[in-house]
Amino acid sequence: MLKIAYHPIYAHPLPEGHRFPMLKYELIPAQLLHEGTIQQENLFAPEPTAEENILATHNKDYWLQLKNGTLPAKEQRRIGFPLNAQLVEREIRIAQGTIDGALYAQQHGVAFNVAGGTHHAGSNWGEGFCLLNDQAIAANYLLNNDLSKRILIIDLDVHQGNGTAEIFQKEDKVFTFSMHGDKNFPFRKERSDLDIPLEDGTNDETFLTKLQEALAAVFKKHQPDFVFYLAGVDVLATDNLGKLALTKNGCKQRDVLVFTACLQHQVPVQVSMGGGYSPNIKTIVDAHCNTFRVARDLYI
Repeated sequence: MLKIAYHPIYAHPLPEGHRFPMLKYELIPAQLLHEGTIQQENLFAPEPTAEENILATHNKDYWLQLKNGTLPAKEQRRIGFPLNAQLVEREIRIAQGTIDGALYAQQHGVAFNVAGGTHHAGSNWGEGFCLLNDQAIAANYLLNNDLSKRILIIDLDVHQGNGTAEIFQKEDKVFTFSMHGDKNFPFRKERSDLDIPLEDGTNDETFLTKLQEALAAVFKKHQPDFVFYLAGVDVLATDNLGKLALTKNGCKQRDVLVFTACLQHQVPVQVSMGGGYSPNIKTIVDAHCNTFRVARDLYI
């Protein structure tokens, strides 16, 4: 069964100027239900994750500042909006959704989190609308509970997964692979195990060719027993922040390549949705829904 983490708090409104991107968190499951891609039983609402799961990935002082609402104003500006308790709860529910999704994926091959992909959060910082790194937290959960020995994180959001790279820079059991816009945020990149920087205007053909070659290489080199996939749709040509030139079909074929590689190597995969900032919300929702549709067609 396709299991998908979703909680109403995912769509918690941000301060003025940041609310539009949050609409997709309500609209994605609504669209999937409306078209029959999923049923209500496919959705589950995650609880807040345990503090020990957060502290296995993030610095204690940083977490306590988030938890107690004492993060300095400078650090809040780095995140991009002022903090409140509900936004922190949102992040810890997202983190548990990704942990639960990883466990479901081990049973069913694939699982999703409607939100997540908070890859700019490092061990002791938040950045780019990311407070806690959901896939890093879930990866450490699997490792610390002897549920996985070799993890591959495939980050295909248009922005480099700098926080993920920093968290796992000294962890040989986790291979971080980020394919992203070279001249895009974050402007100070961290070093992933494999970084593929892309020029502005990169099209479907170039993107998919590079991705197919990279997937073959990283699966062979790292031989993972679990994959986390960050499936941002800010790679679209229509995206306000992306600078790449992928079509919606190219973005869909990207998902086909990732899921096919996981299936060929018999490796379960958890998917977090990442970014998407096209001016038309329908474009964002449809591109994200394509990722679910591809998984349904390949896994069920």
